[in-house]
Amino acid sequence: MFTTMKRILALAVTATLALAGAACTAESNGAGNGKKITIGYMAWDEAIAASHLWQHILEEKGYRVQLKNLEAGLVYGGLAGGDIDLFLDGWLPQTHASYLEKYGDKLEKLGVWHDDASLSIAVPKYVEGVDSLDDLAARAGTFGGQLTGIEPGAGLTKATQEKVLPGYGLDGAMKLKTSSTPAMLAALDGAIADQKPIVVTLWHPHWAYAKYELKDLADPKGTLGQAEQINTFGRKGFGKDFPEVTSMLAKFKMDGQQLGSLEDLMFNTHKGDEEKAVEEWLKANPDYLKTLA
Repeated sequence: MFTTMKRILALAVTATLALAGAACTAESNGAGNGKKITIGYMAWDEAIAASHLWQHILEEKGYRVQLKNLEAGLVYGGLAGGDIDLFLDGWLPQTHASYLEKYGDKLEKLGVWHDDASLSIAVPKYVEGVDSLDDLAARAGTFGGQLTGIEPGAGLTKATQEKVLPGYGLDGAMKLKTSSTPAMLAALDGAIADQKPIVVTLWHPHWAYAKYELKDLADPKGTLGQAEQINTFGRKGFGKDFPEVTSMLAKFKMDGQQLGSLEDLMFNTHKGDEEKAVEEWLKANPDYLKTLA
């Protein structure tokens, strides 16, 4: 009898410990419970910063997050095809309008997190006599006939090629050199270090405006459009599959100062260590995660 009672008690203790262990495991995994979310992003710095921020936030909640760095058109195509779950850098109403026309009915709009974005073409402040896009044609030789751009598939590239160059009589006078955002920034940094003239395609918000003294060229013909919103998009069915994440994303907001400070940490202070940059930013902004709850 005594032996039987000991066995029953031992089984009860084992079961209790197992349940406690399971509870701890579930708690450590968080609400995500190991579900996978693939975030697509293009090499625009706010997209990199926001994507790594959300990778951290979601992994802390128990999701498995994969980041995919692709050109904008491939990100939208991936969302439409269901290979990508989430995209945090959709520029509307102008920059990414063509992608929305093509894929819009296969996407879910999950929120607007920044509402004062804009495209620009800029020069260092020390460049004299060039204050407007109207000035470029006569001063094309100053820049070697070259406008330094970013990725070929970017909306900014499309606007520059199709609107800025013909709109200001620059076809034949200046050539847009496309490459990548990091290559453009490296060229900008090198030119400024040597105090040489350079003209680049850029955008707000961007940490370059805090690091360098830059001058946006006036765009009297409005070829680059007005202020835009940065949107979050999900694939079809994302809201149903990830209701908690969708609710958080609907509350996601960042102003220029918040985004600029995160980018500065990510691309300057902790260059190459995005996770450390995110952790330091969240430590410096301890109440930020409460706004997503």
